[in-house]
Amino acid sequence: MEWLIPLQGQIVGLDTAPLIYFIEQNERYLQPVRDFFQLMSQGEIQVITSTLTLTEVLVHPMRLGDVELAQQYRDIILDQENLATVSVSIEIAEIAAQLRATQNLRTPDAIQIATAMQGGATFFLTNDIRLANIPNLQVLILDDL
Repeated sequence: MEWLIPLQGQIVGLDTAPLIYFIEQNERYLQPVRDFFQLMSQGEIQVITSTLTLTEVLVHPMRLGDVELAQQYRDIILDQENLATVSVSIEIAEIAAQLRATQNLRTPDAIQIATAMQGGATFFLTNDIRLANIPNLQVLILDDL
């Protein structure tokens, strides 16, 4: 839980995987993501993610016809205090294009990172090692915590 101390009072960008680990109770990552979301629910951190996260998390429940799981995702992404879900704007699209050009990111990753940057995030929580070296953003890889 020591890794959470620098996040207090900060805006943290959120990638899709940590949310999936939390909702689906992934044993390997459950404790760190549970601690993260608890900090968020206590108002100790502000979290920002893209509406793209909703697209990514709903695929699995929709394939399974799991209406309850899909609703759990909607509830946390769209109705949580201290979690802002931001639509892709022209500014975010421009930043994402620049990230794709300079960092060779895939479009979904570039949109997630651009959303965090545009929203003033200083940290970004993910489990994607390919995102480890993004300039001007401290990327937190769950496997490294």
